Amino acid sequence: MRHIFWSATFALAVQALPVFLAFAAGLAAYHSGSGEIGAFLVGLIAGAFTLAAGQIAVAAFRSPVIRTAIALVFAVPAAMAGYHAALGLAQLGVPVELWQQAFAVIGALAVGATAWVRVALPRECVPGDGAGFSSPFSAAPATRDS
Repeated sequence: MRHIFWSATFALAVQALPVFLAFAAGLAAYHSGSGEIGAFLVGLIAGAFTLAAGQIAVAAFRSPVIRTAIALVFAVPAAMAGYHAALGLAQLGVPVELWQQAFAVIGALAVGATAWVRVALPRECVPGDGAGFSSPFSAAPATRDS
């Protein structure tokens, strides 16, 4: 169960900023009188726009400084989400508050670093499976029966 939780946390870490902005925009639209459906649509558009803008910005800029800054904008909310997720799990099983905080900080660092790597590092097309993984070993040539 813990493995599934942490896998989902790491996989969804990059989306922490777009989800936060989607909720913020949706709540602002709802409080301005747009209704539930309007608030949902505004939030959906804001989240999709944020994610697309981040991906386009990382792809467009080749400067490592700019790419690092963009990646940090996405990684900081992910680290905060990782902190709170790890703290919640630590409070379930660790009685000492100091150790709870230590595990929460480790979780924040792990999730934030994962989000930063997923946004900052360029994705190269490598022959292999659909996820971009390939074997370090070359395939053996086919033998011929003569």
